[in-house]
Amino acid sequence: MADKLYVGVSPHIHSQESVSKVMWAVCLALIPSGIAGVFIFGLSALKVISISILSCVCTEALIQKSRGKKITVADGSAVLTGLLLAYNLSSSVPFWIPMTGGVFAIAVCKQAFGGLGANIFNPALAARAFLLASWPKQMTGFAKPFSLDAISSATPLVILKEHSAKSLSDLGLSYGDLFLGRRGGCVGEVCVIALLLGAIYLLWKGYIWPQAPAGLILSLGFLSWVFSPRGFFKGDFLFSILSGGLILGAFFMATDYVTTPLTKKGQLVFGLGCGLIAFVIRRFGGYPEGVSYSILMMNAAVPLIDRWVRPKRYGNKVKSKK
Repeated sequence: MADKLYVGVSPHIHSQESVSKVMWAVCLALIPSGIAGVFIFGLSALKVISISILSCVCTEALIQKSRGKKITVADGSAVLTGLLLAYNLSSSVPFWIPMTGGVFAIAVCKQAFGGLGANIFNPALAARAFLLASWPKQMTGFAKPFSLDAISSATPLVILKEHSAKSLSDLGLSYGDLFLGRRGGCVGEVCVIALLLGAIYLLWKGYIWPQAPAGLILSLGFLSWVFSPRGFFKGDFLFSILSGGLILGAFFMATDYVTTPLTKKGQLVFGLGCGLIAFVIRRFGGYPEGVSYSILMMNAAVPLIDRWVRPKRYGNKVKSKK
């Protein structure tokens, strides 16, 4: 009887990973982009990042304290929300913008649903949408890159949509400018190469899957190339990918564990849907960027996607065909 077999509930195989470890790893992957944002836009970018993180952490601690729950700010989820919110803001916004956004992200978009793992929308993106709807003037004003007076403060997508520019040269930009962040935009979205470094790290560690980013990037790039304002198959594939917040959204928000599908197939469907919606908003909508709204809309569709791509359960009887 010494060799009894004990049966427990799943999971039966454990790894060394934890929620806290993954959250801090994503924060680490975002650091290069934050450093680049401070270098490009100056200390005002650091102020936005600091206020956003502090407001998220304090709001989470206060709500958990008031509800008599264990304070879990050390798990890094509130810090990550603050980082992502700040990266979706201009360095020129007044201090109360990231402060209000941080409170809204944690109190309304996270804790109101039950806390980490229960929210249906990405808190940082939901807070950005709230801020943009409430204070559009403050949210759409962008600072010029630090010491680069020749570059316009408006984002490339805004210039392309509101003016007659039809190419990068008309905008006074090059692909190198887009890669290095020599353009107007939000704090954490402009330096593509810094974002890619963080994305490669997360892919290498296995913390994210490539399906959702690939579906989002390729679908938006393909549709922008085919259905260009200049005619069919005349769009700039690279420009559509490198401009705006596509890279930030694809690798750091469309891969969120809580608000995206559970399976690889589901994440591919999720990414393709995000790309389609983002393209429609960019091409036909009044707002020049649509990545954040596309992810939020697809967040709402996640339960349907998970049901649609649900894997087969082994052990069920299959009716034989007569």
